[in-house]
Amino acid sequence: MIQEIKGGVCAVDGVKAFGVKEGKYGLAIITAKGNAAGVYTKNKVVAAPVIVTKENLETNGGFLEAVIANSGNANAFTGEEGLKDANAMAKSIAEKLGVDPKYIGVASTGVIGRKLHIDKIKEQICTVLPNLAATEKANDEAMKAIMTTDLVPKGFAVEAQTSAGNFRVGGIAKGSGMIEPNMGTMLSFVYTDAEVRSDILHSALKEAVQKTFNMIVVDGDTSTNDMCLLTATGKSGVVIQSFENTSLYEEFQNALETVLKELAKKIAKDGEGATKLIECTVAGAYTEDDAIAASKAIVRSPLVKTAIFGNDPNWGRIVAAAGYSGADFDQSKITLEMSDGCNSVSLVSNGKITKNDDATLDKLKSIMAAETIFIKMDLGTGGKETATAWGCDLTYDYVKINADYTT
Repeated sequence: MIQEIKGGVCAVDGVKAFGVKEGKYGLAIITAKGNAAGVYTKNKVVAAPVIVTKENLETNGGFLEAVIANSGNANAFTGEEGLKDANAMAKSIAEKLGVDPKYIGVASTGVIGRKLHIDKIKEQICTVLPNLAATEKANDEAMKAIMTTDLVPKGFAVEAQTSAGNFRVGGIAKGSGMIEPNMGTMLSFVYTDAEVRSDILHSALKEAVQKTFNMIVVDGDTSTNDMCLLTATGKSGVVIQSFENTSLYEEFQNALETVLKELAKKIAKDGEGATKLIECTVAGAYTEDDAIAASKAIVRSPLVKTAIFGNDPNWGRIVAAAGYSGADFDQSKITLEMSDGCNSVSLVSNGKITKNDDATLDKLKSIMAAETIFIKMDLGTGGKETATAWGCDLTYDYVKINADYTT
């Protein structure tokens, strides 16, 4: 059984955190000793902190002692100087913690192509470190510190009750714009008190990210700084020894996916300028790739997103987006339904329009005014593959936010 608990990363035994935010510049530090794994941006332009963190985990055998993350400056496309600054971040905190810099994860988020204010970060390290704590408040301050255009902090934690004992998984994330990462969110740091080898962590994280963070779209842009790190402190005494379909591993995977799914939905809902969350489930696909392609095309479509923003019952845009997604299906067999979670309207059944009268369109317009809109499409291929993607509406404020981002 999995139950939501409070505290984010600090709900996990062995984790301490804190953060500070000064204007647009923030710094968060999380300490937790254990095996670790990460997944990163697939952008060809890779930020310096991503390079440093990836190299550290590859060379140290997959182990972390702490993570340091700054907001306000991405330290991306900054060349050798950027790498020097990212390493300086790791070295500065490592010296104060008395650990080797190779066991430090480094993350940054903010404006691309600007020199990092390393002296400011070193000052903030001195402010944050004495306040590290394993409390809900400390977790909240860390969440706030890594926010950029985010309107709300994002964290989630669960406790899993198993026959081998109880363990916890908790995470925090930031992300609001430049979101279709093909990896994870902009930044996410996840912890468990189960004892797990780094190779098992990596396998579990990749699988969980594919079903959660990789299924969110705010604007279709892939960040240069995307990073998701997973660390296992081993403090619970629950040992995950194998990832070969054992029941305990499956319970761990389920707990991890639950946390990442909730964080992903929070990111989509908090998309820059967003007023609504869109959840699109595509079923009846020949392959999982087809289901993923169709669902993501629908939540990515600017025309679908703007229609939902304006409560415009122009549902044909959804069909069109599925059609250009690359998914294999026959338009004469698709089914489409939209819902607000309580009320639903059938629009297409086995390739035929069910109703297109004023009453039906008025009902759809009312559904589209909800805070969360559910789109359900069946491709009708006879296949059994399904995928769910999350996105948000496209509003005037998205343009305003990104037109004024650096000014």
